[in-house]
Order: sequence, then structure tokens, then C-alpha cells
Amino acid sequence: MGTKKIKPGTPAPNSGQYRPVGGGSEVTAVQGKPLPPTPKPGQGWKLVDKTKHKPKGK
Repeated sequence: MGTKKIKPGTPAPNSGQYRPVGGGSEVTAVQGKPLPPTPKPGQGWKLVDKTKHKPKGK
């Protein structure tokens, strides 16, 4: 999925599950909301499972 390392505090480009690069627990992020701090300094986030949803009314 996402191969680019995303810095903590950056707005999430997509809603879904993010894992710290280098390992750690996944977090759920909402598109446009800032990603949380990583467990270790210097780590970034990687999208591992993009949210799959249908727009309302479809």
C-alpha cells in the first residue's frame, strides 16, 4: 500500500490503518486529521490498510 514514510503530525492522506515504519502497533487515522506521535523518535507512519467504504446513498 503506502510505501512513503509520513511524518507524525502530518494530515493523513487517506483514512485507514497506519503502522510505524520499523514496527509497532497500528493506529486508525481519519483522512485530513493529523497522525499521532510515533512510539520512537525518528519513525514515520506507513499506510497498511486503506479504509474501504461506499458513499452514503449509493
